[in-house]
Amino acid sequence: MDPPFAEKTNLPYLRVISIGIFTFNPFFMNYTENYRGVKIDVQTIDLDISQTVQEEIRNCLDKMIKFTPEINALDVYFKLEGKGGATNSIVSMRVGVPGPDVFAEEKGEHWVPLLKAVTDKNIRQLQKAKA
Repeated sequence: MDPPFAEKTNLPYLRVISIGIFTFNPFFMNYTENYRGVKIDVQTIDLDISQTVQEEIRNCLDKMIKFTPEINALDVYFKLEGKGGATNSIVSMRVGVPGPDVFAEEKGEHWVPLLKAVTDKNIRQLQKAKA
């Protein structure tokens, strides 16, 4: 069971695993905001999201709202995969709408182009669902 302070402070903490060895839990960065009546939930592991990326998330939401004003939630997940020079950035986005939600994921190098790519994928899914 995780200590109660871990969620509030987002600080790494020690935890005992089954063989009794202490290990650090990775740093989780989560933030939630309400933007234009839509709950935005952003989650990362071992990353800190810049103000520029946060603004791009809002721009992506603005773009999707043009296609469907029924969006009630937006979940964005950022993750790094691999080690050393062979790391891939991964962005996943779930758009909460009435009916089935839409989801897209993209791998690449830079956060902002990945956000734009998953936004475009989700827009295509939203348009297809309306047809």
